[in-house]
Amino acid sequence: MDSHKLIWVKDAHARPVQISIPKLRVKQVAIGAAVAAVIGLVLVWDYWRLRADNAELAELRVEAFEQREQIAKFQNRLEKVDDELARVSDLERKVRIIANLPGSAGVGGEQLVEPKSDDGTLAVPVGVPLDAIRTGSDAANAPEGQGGGGPLPHFEDQTSAAAPLFDRMDDKALVLAEGAEVRAQSLEVLLDELDDKRQRLVSMPSIWPARGWLTSRFGPRVSPFTGRRQNHGGIDIAAAAGTPIHAPARGRVTFAGRKGPLGNALVVEHGYGVKTVYGHAKKLHVKAGDTIERGQMIAEIGNSGRSTGPHLHYAIEVNGKAKDPLDYIFD
Repeated sequence: MDSHKLIWVKDAHARPVQISIPKLRVKQVAIGAAVAAVIGLVLVWDYWRLRADNAELAELRVEAFEQREQIAKFQNRLEKVDDELARVSDLERKVRIIANLPGSAGVGGEQLVEPKSDDGTLAVPVGVPLDAIRTGSDAANAPEGQGGGGPLPHFEDQTSAAAPLFDRMDDKALVLAEGAEVRAQSLEVLLDELDDKRQRLVSMPSIWPARGWLTSRFGPRVSPFTGRRQNHGGIDIAAAAGTPIHAPARGRVTFAGRKGPLGNALVVEHGYGVKTVYGHAKKLHVKAGDTIERGQMIAEIGNSGRSTGPHLHYAIEVNGKAKDPLDYIFD
């Protein structure tokens, strides 16, 4: 038999209705129903799977956002640690210079304001002479005592900008960790060496003698009077006449009065072969023979002597040799 017969009898008097359904058609319908059921189950499973994936994706997005914030904070902290290590390195350098211990020397003096014009170049207030300012590369190539040395290199110089973020951060953390270890060992040695040098530190000039504009640095410059290149044995700090001049360290005044082109000048002996000179003062507040302490007001900025405007000429000599005052300044 190739078909199934269905007989429908409505009641005893009605004529029976006979329906013949081919077996092949029944098989086709059964297969179709099974396929439809399977497809339905697959669709239902896929729907629930997508819902679960969407929920997980939303959680991952939140987690990724939080991780990005944490990474940004971590990066910021690494940058701060890098900056702090650079500051510690610079502090150690200056301590070694002042205490006459082995170590590097650098330029320093970033705290003073250098006057700028609208085009970004250095401007000279009140006609105070201005020498050529050394650039960072000049300072890096300068001999010891005139620049060079200084803090550890920044991380950006050690890795490629195209490197993955986590690799760069990991490398930076390693660099900072190694730098911190080296710096800690160096500071331990430094503290041991400083144990018997406290009195020397008290007598070393280590603060700005006056506040104003740094208009002329130590070293070669063009003279504002002759137009010829000459060596400038100190630094010039321009400020309003009457601005206080403070002693940068403990010492004894060995000269107070007129001193040729320097006008009203002071010379202070600090011991250990260190001497400081202050020129072009308006008024002197100490006299020869006086003992002074760090921070004490000793004079006022003026325009006396051979000067083109109110400013302080500040010089440091160690064993009779001129040194860059910026190498001796902490504050």
